[in-house]
Amino acid sequence: MLAADKNKTIIEVTVIGKDRKGVVADFTNFIFQNGGNIEKINQNVVRGLFGMQLEASFQKADRTHIDAGLKELAGKLQMELKVHYQEPDRPRNVAIFVSKEPHCLERILRGRKKGEIDTNIAVIIGSEETLRPIAENVKIPFHSIAHTDQATAENNILQLIDRYNIDLIVLARYMRILTPNFVWRYPNRIINIHPSILPAFPGAYAYVQAYERGAKIVGCTAHFVTEDLDQGPIICQESFKVHNKDTLETIKTKGQELEAETLFEAVKLYLENRLEVYWGKVFVHDGKPKKK
Repeated sequence: MLAADKNKTIIEVTVIGKDRKGVVADFTNFIFQNGGNIEKINQNVVRGLFGMQLEASFQKADRTHIDAGLKELAGKLQMELKVHYQEPDRPRNVAIFVSKEPHCLERILRGRKKGEIDTNIAVIIGSEETLRPIAENVKIPFHSIAHTDQATAENNILQLIDRYNIDLIVLARYMRILTPNFVWRYPNRIINIHPSILPAFPGAYAYVQAYERGAKIVGCTAHFVTEDLDQGPIICQESFKVHNKDTLETIKTKGQELEAETLFEAVKLYLENRLEVYWGKVFVHDGKPKKK
């Protein structure tokens, strides 16, 4: 993610479709021909599905012209297209994905209320109805998306993300796995909290594994989401010691408190433009003003 620059317009372009030649060249040439500069580009192919994300900066950008040109090019290449503009003069729009556990959601809401983060929590999306009352209490739109069919569910979520012009997706103990087809659309814009010091104890039952294995240190990891489960670039990690008197329940309680704080810290760093991802590794800027 590029730091916001009021003198530039930053656009993020995501292209997905059947793998074919010439896609990268055609899109990058369009950017250059319209006065843009490629800042970052990433591409991947999984089982014949091609995905590309690029970030480009423009000193002056005619959004109508750029949108129309990119749409025409995507149609010509039979590719699905998503274009997102970074607008530094407004708070970022955040979507929070949840399931049953409220602790991470409540910490983010508390942080916004206290002024610890400057953001607009535009929508809360649940895999079920459990946490709707929390959203309604703070007057944030809540949408429950059933996952009977994964493709249909993700398509419905994508429509909501576009409707609310979302800049950042936060998985606040969202107990569903997002497919590469979804994740590719939001490179380094989906943050997840995992109840383990990754890469150890992957999966949903990390605390159970830690307890059964007699781990002496347990923790959690906030990371960007990639198509590889629990393998994305790490943003924050925290841990606590396990004592002989601890039970599975006390470990879970301590872990959930740590999860909430660690995820909140990762979101805060993102919103403060202090994160940069290079070659799969996250670098955190200190946030201090640069000396002239």
